[in-house]
Amino acid sequence: MPSESKMHKLKEEFLKMVPPTLFFFIALHLVALVRSLMTSGQGLPPASSVQIALSALILGKAVLLADMLPAINRFPDKPLAYNVAWKTMLYFAAASLIHYLERLYDAYKEVGSVAAANAKLLAVTVWPHFWGIQIVILVLVLNYCAIRELGRVLGEERIFRLFFRDDISGSARLPHGG
Repeated sequence: MPSESKMHKLKEEFLKMVPPTLFFFIALHLVALVRSLMTSGQGLPPASSVQIALSALILGKAVLLADMLPAINRFPDKPLAYNVAWKTMLYFAAASLIHYLERLYDAYKEVGSVAAANAKLLAVTVWPHFWGIQIVILVLVLNYCAIRELGRVLGEERIFRLFFRDDISGSARLPHGG
């Protein structure tokens, strides 16, 4: 039956989108909290959670789309650091663009034109705060990519067992010492 096949595919795509979306939902809340503490220190306005959820969904879908590109796993025969660095660069660029567009949208609502909003944004941006947020985003994306690459190589189930189960045994046990 074609509709069962479509529903199965939709469910499969949705389940693939959950981990990056959840990661970015939490990460973007962290970024928003840091931004809030750096500016007014008043906490997060309720509307920002809706914006964050939308951004997390966009980033989650962007990760899925990027994963379909042949160039995403550009270094399959190299150490994991190559793919981690490559993917971090790509995802960081996407996250930075979304960060900029969110700020641009807020400025656009005030001034009514994209050019004026961009000029206002450049004039009022507190650059040390901006770069601080970018560093937080970079570290979060780097961690995401490193964990994701480990999951790809070691297997997601094994990673889950290592982090969340008491019964790690046999091949899942990590060597002691350093």
